[in-house]
Amino acid sequence: MIRPFEDVFVPDGDDARRWAEQELSDPRYADAKPTWFDLLARDIGRFIADLFTSDNSTDVGPIALIVVCVVIFAALVVVLLVWGRPRAPRSVRRARGDLLGADDDRSAAQLRAEAERSARAGDWDSATILRFRALARGLLERDLIDPAPGATAQAIAREVGSVFAAEAVAVRAAAVSFDDVRYLRHPSTAERYAELSATDERLSALRPEAVPA
Repeated sequence: MIRPFEDVFVPDGDDARRWAEQELSDPRYADAKPTWFDLLARDIGRFIADLFTSDNSTDVGPIALIVVCVVIFAALVVVLLVWGRPRAPRSVRRARGDLLGADDDRSAAQLRAEAERSARAGDWDSATILRFRALARGLLERDLIDPAPGATAQAIAREVGSVFAAEAVAVRAAAVSFDDVRYLRHPSTAERYAELSATDERLSALRPEAVPA
C-alpha cells in the first residue's frame, strides 16, 4: 500500500525561516511596498475621514473645515513646486499653426523659400513678412523660444534676445520691419529685407552654448 505523505520533506524551524527570508528578498516584494507618497496620502485620508466620523461629528465645525482647506491648499502648493506649471508637449507646441496673426503651419524652410521667391519678384512686403515668420518658426522648431498664443513680433523679439543677447538689437529691428509692413502698411525695401534675412541666417547658425553668459 502506497503512503503518499511518507516522502514529503517537512522543514524544521531554521529551514523554514531561511526559506521565508529568501522568498521575501525577491525584488517583486520590494516593488510592491507603498511609497512615501502613498503613506502620506493614506494618513491624510484617514485624518480627514476621522474628522467626520460619528464620534466626532458633533465637534466638526469651522475649525475642521479650515484644517481641511489648509491641507488641500498645501498639497496643491507642493505639487506646483515639485512638478511646476503643466506645459503642452513639444510636439503639440511645434504643431501650433497660429503664428504672428496668421494660421500658418509651414516649416521655417518653406517660409524662407517662399520669402526668397517674393524677393526675386520684387515683392518686398511679402518677403519681409514671410522672412520674419520663418525666423520665428525656426526658433520654435529648435525649442529655443516658446511664445504665448497670439504673441506679437516684439514679444518674440524680446524672447529671442533673452536667448541670444548679442542679437537682441538686430532681432528687434527685424520685428519693427515686420510690424511696419504688416500693421502700419509702410512699404518695405530691398535693404530692409536684406537686413532681416541676414539676422535670420545668423540666428539659424547660432547655438545657445556658443553665446557668452
